[in-house]
Amino acid sequence: MSLAPLLEAAPAIPLHAFAAMAAFVLNLVQFAAPKGTLPHRTIGWIWVALMAGVAASSFWIHQIRLVGPFSPIHLLSVFTLAMLPLAVWRARTHRVADHRRAMILLFTGALLVAGLFTLLPGRIMHR
Repeated sequence: MSLAPLLEAAPAIPLHAFAAMAAFVLNLVQFAAPKGTLPHRTIGWIWVALMAGVAASSFWIHQIRLVGPFSPIHLLSVFTLAMLPLAVWRARTHRVADHRRAMILLFTGALLVAGLFTLLPGRIMHR
């Protein structure tokens, strides 16, 4: 296992990958830690910034081209960029169950499922 293929890729790819990995780790901390505390909110804001970076950086990654320079995975990026402020708003308006549901959906779809697709043969993370 080597980081060389990732580090030799276009700049958007390692930015995207390392932000996703950091968001994944922070999300695990969030799941285990007490909710509603100052550390939870602080880590949450960092996670939101990382996820926005992951989603935004994907628009400069064009290894799979199905519709012009884009692929269906870019729809997930649009979804993520729309859901992040909605999930934050739900927390700020004390709609905790809706906030939790949105954050779990983002973690599952944008980090777990999308992350597993990066491990497919032919992808940089597979190498």
